[in-house]
Formats: sequence, structure tokens, C-alpha cells
Amino acid sequence: MQANGAGQGQESPELSCLNSAQNGESSSAGGTHSNGLLSSTDNGNSVGTSNGASAGPGSGTSAASTASGSEVGSLKKKKRLSQAEEDVIRLIGQHLHGLGLNQTVDLLMQESGCRLEHSSATKFRNHVMEGEWDKAENDLNELRALMHSPNAIVRMKFLLLQQKYLEYLEDGKVLEALQVLRGELTPLKYNTDRIHVLSGYLMCSHAEDLKAKAEWEGKGTASRCRLLDKLQTYLPPSVMLPPRRLQTLLRQAVELQRDRCLYHNTKLDSSLDSVSLLLDHVCSRKQFPCYTQQILTEHCNEVWFCKFSNDGTKLATGSKDTTVIIWQVDPESHQLKLLRTLEGHAYGVSYLAWSPDDTYLIACGPDDCSELWLWNVPTGELRTKMSQSHEDSLTSVAWNPDGKRFVTGGQRGQFYQCDLDGNLLDSWEGVRVQCLWCLGDGRAVLASDTHQRIRGYNFEDLTDRNIVQEDHPIMSFTVSKNGRLALLNVATQGVHLWDLQDRVLVRKYQGVTQGFYTIHSCFGGHNEDFIASGSEDHKVYIWHRRGELPIAELTGHTRTVNCVSWNPAIPGLMASASDDGTVRVWGPAPFLDSQEADALNENCSNMDS
Repeated sequence: MQANGAGQGQESPELSCLNSAQNGESSSAGGTHSNGLLSSTDNGNSVGTSNGASAGPGSGTSAASTASGSEVGSLKKKKRLSQAEEDVIRLIGQHLHGLGLNQTVDLLMQESGCRLEHSSATKFRNHVMEGEWDKAENDLNELRALMHSPNAIVRMKFLLLQQKYLEYLEDGKVLEALQVLRGELTPLKYNTDRIHVLSGYLMCSHAEDLKAKAEWEGKGTASRCRLLDKLQTYLPPSVMLPPRRLQTLLRQAVELQRDRCLYHNTKLDSSLDSVSLLLDHVCSRKQFPCYTQQILTEHCNEVWFCKFSNDGTKLATGSKDTTVIIWQVDPESHQLKLLRTLEGHAYGVSYLAWSPDDTYLIACGPDDCSELWLWNVPTGELRTKMSQSHEDSLTSVAWNPDGKRFVTGGQRGQFYQCDLDGNLLDSWEGVRVQCLWCLGDGRAVLASDTHQRIRGYNFEDLTDRNIVQEDHPIMSFTVSKNGRLALLNVATQGVHLWDLQDRVLVRKYQGVTQGFYTIHSCFGGHNEDFIASGSEDHKVYIWHRRGELPIAELTGHTRTVNCVSWNPAIPGLMASASDDGTVRVWGPAPFLDSQEADALNENCSNMDS
């Protein structure tokens, strides 16, 4: 057997590099390169197909250059390329071909002794791009022996005939299109549902109507390139490379680096033009919200809760001082200023919930509070003050996604569903509620109770089921936007992440000090990649969702941090509420000189692992 893998005159289907520069093969006629791809033209003349130089009278070709070529050839025989090196050369060649640098591709393939793709695949590609459908079908017979799955031939033929059918329809050749549909597509007995859809296109009155209904670009390069991309998925990469393979690999590398970046907190741009491929992706901690931007001191007692509005334009804070303060977020500077104060909560405010459209805000009190307040935020007016009984304890609330109902409850066994006027719609007896959440379907309500569990309750059919079971009291919990994950603050244990769909504990986050105080954690950052929680050791802890160790510990508060809220619209903005009577607003490092920035770094301890 020969060293280059070719046997008895038959071409190797695995396309290993060929020694001695293609064994002396010259490029074929008809404008096709030695790499097998269609050539581009320069000023109407076909571009050269070997190394870019045409041998002939006056070309300057000498015996010396021929000897030099022989020396290069002998060097190639001494050093055989590895499989990885062959792959890289093919990837580079495909990319250069996509840029139209066909002469460079020819030279690269000739010097390396590689083939960009199998000759049968090249013929197939060219026939598809030229719309020669009968020849393309014949090419499939040659490709059959090179394919891992013989059944793929039927799928590929179906795609070819579909394009042929649509192009006939666009050209107004209805009879020819009908013949393709009945005589070629239907006998394949493949994807009959699609054939029924295709037959409906016969009723299209004009080409634009066809393109709209078929969601098709029309006859030409664009639709044929898209077709070729689909066809290539059925061919082994040794025969024909997947489309834009080098770009795909580079994009995957960039995304992997971003995924591994502890502090990446901006929207992912899938375009390679937005990054430099010459440097690894690294986000600085100074871009992360771990620096105090503002300290809000308007409350005159412990601050028990804080929550940004759903649109991120406001922050609500609730305090033991009986007030709720609404703060306005400046869209440019991200500074907060007092918008209005809502007074009269005699027992203090320990929980707040914004309506889905941010029009209303519900305030709840501590365990001995039997009332809740529903405020109209734009007007500052109290719409509803609800109390079913003086024996009640209404300490938690959650909005239905429709914004017309809410559920509320407490540890004394009350669990109600009410309308905006406080009218009781439904009730569930005997559930000692610690915390509540309405899922996006509008039917299921999650409630943590005094049995160290979270159960799902359906008020429509009055069914309930166990979802999460912990070994210690669940002091509070919150749910991710997609409803898949729940973040629990568990007494003496800290912060736990649960998968609600699979009902499994995903991760236990380390570092936080959690006793029997109610502390509220949150998801946050772009794509909710981060988790933040207050702590009884006066700190705010931040973790990347995939890591158990904190990536930052924020210091500044002087007593227990009760609640943390991450702005849903501004990934670099976060607020924390503390028993020290302040609300701290956290953001990226300000533009300071190096000495001041180093001093601020002491407030943000990096815990990289």
C-alpha cells in the first residue's frame, strides 16, 4: 500500500494529504482550480490554477526554478503532515476561498499536498450552485459510497428536488414544477407533510407571494448557498468541510472564554468582529458592581427590604421606620434620587413586590402584622389596605403574571388569592407560609412553609405537590426569570440553588453567614449569571452561578445585610439593605487615579479559585 493512502488507482475517501504536490496533477479546465473549487476571474480572464504563475514563453520560468521545486518536493516527502496539521490547512483554505482568495488557496494546497475536499464533492457543489439539478442528483450516486449513512441520500435528494421545484414555480414553469412534485418528490415517500405544504405553493399568484409563503429567498446564489449548507451536514467532513468551519471554531473559543470569565457581565455578541482574536478574553473586576457608588441614608431605622422595579427605573426600600421610599434611577449616571415616601406602615415593612407593569407596589410587614398595603406608584396613592382578620399574619406576597391578582400569606396559616381591591378570591387553609412566588404560567404558586419545604399549589384545581425538601428552615427564596431555578436562603446552611424542573439540589454556595434571620438573595447580572446575598457578618457576597466560592465580598455595611437586589435592566447596578439603616448602591469602579482605585479595592475582596 502506498504511503499516501491511495490504492490501485482509487482515490482515498479520507482525503489525506498527497505527497509530491498532488503527484504532478495540474488544474482542470473550465475555470476550476487545482483545489477543486470554482475560480474567480480577474478583468474577465480566468485566474491561474496552480501556483498563480502561468508557464509559457516569456514567463521567466527557468531550470533553476524547476530544480528549486524539486528540492521543495523532496522536503515534503521527508516531513509528513499530521492529521491536525492537515485539518488546519483545510480550514484555512476554506476560509480563504470564502474571501475570494482562490490563487492563494491553490498555492496553499499545492505546497502542502492537501486537497480541500473530495473531487466528487467539488462537482456536487458546483452543480448545485449552477442549478444543474440533474447532474447534482447523479453526483449523489458517487457520494453514496463516501457517506456513513446511506439513508442520508434520500434526505439530500429531497432537498435538491425541493429547490428545483421552487425555482420552477418562480420562473412560472408550473407544469415542470408539477412534474417534479408528482414524479420525483412524491415517489421518495419521505416527509409527506412537507410535500403537502409544497403542493400548496402551486396556488401562489406571483413570485413574491411564493417567496413570502415559502420563507425562501428566491432563485439565485443566496438560496443555493443555504441549500448547500443543509446538504453539507449529511457529508463527512473528510469529504466536504461543514460551512464556515473556521469561523465556527473561533466563535466557540470566544464563547468558551466568556463563559469561563468570572466577571463577564455584558451581552454576548456572537460576531467575531466585536472581539480581538489576538488576545484572550478577560473582564476586569473594576467593571463589576462591587464598589459603593452611593449610600442612601434617608431611612431612620433598620432597612429590611429593597427591590428594583421590573424595568429597572426605580428602587423601593422598606424599613422598620414604617416607611417605603421609592427612588428614581438616573438612566445615564445610574445615581438614585428620592422620588416619594409612602408612610403609615405601623409595623414596619419587611417585604415588597412590584406588579408586572410596575404600576403597583405591595408592602407587607413582619410576623405580627395582619395588613398589607397596595400602593399606586405613579400617583403615590394607597389603592387598597387589606386585612382579612386581626389574627392573620401577612408577611409575604407574590403577583400573578396577569397583574390583576396576587397571593399572600404568613406563618399563622393564612394563604389567600386576592384581586386589586383586596377581595378574597380563593384561600388555602392550614399552610404556614414563609415565602411565595407565582410561576410564569399563572396557575402554579410556590410556597415555602414551616416544614422546610417548597410546595406547588394550583388554585384552579386545588392540587398541590412537593417540589423542594430541605433539612433546615427555608427563610426565603426567589426564582429565576425562566422559572427553572430557585435560590434558597436556608437557616444555618446558607444559599442553595435548586433545579425546580428536575427537583434536585444543584449547588451550595459557600462563605455567607446565615442564622435564623430572614435574608433575601437574588439572581442578577446579564443572563442572570450571578447570585448575590446579604449576610449576618455585614457583607454582601457574590458568586458566579456555576461556582460555589464567592468571586467578591463587598464590605461597608456595619450590621446584618438583610436584602440584595440586582437591577434587571442595568447589569452593573446592585443595591443592598442593612440593619445599619442604610441602603448601599453598588456599581463598577469610578474613574479614579491608581492610588484611589487601589484603596477601593480593599472593599472588594477577590475570591478567585
